Amino acid sequence: MDGLKARSAGTETGARIKVTAGHVGWADLIFVMEPKHARRLREKFAEELADKPVICLHIPDDFQFMQPELIALLESTVAPHLSGDA
Repeated sequence: MDGLKARSAGTETGARIKVTAGHVGWADLIFVMEPKHARRLREKFAEELADKPVICLHIPDDFQFMQPELIALLESTVAPHLSGDA
């Protein structure tokens, strides 16, 4: 979306880019795919997340990078949170 910046990082041990305190500090709003991702973030970055909204999209994290079905799901589930319609 125009005017927005996004970063992607994972909570899994084998993630190509692992989420850091710097990522959390940079973000105004944090989206996760599954509840386990939110739990991991809260366990590791409790202090950094104190005033940050973490929104679980409830999308299974089993898609390939840039898979068209994933892009469509992300667009439909994230957009309401960005427009204030959530």
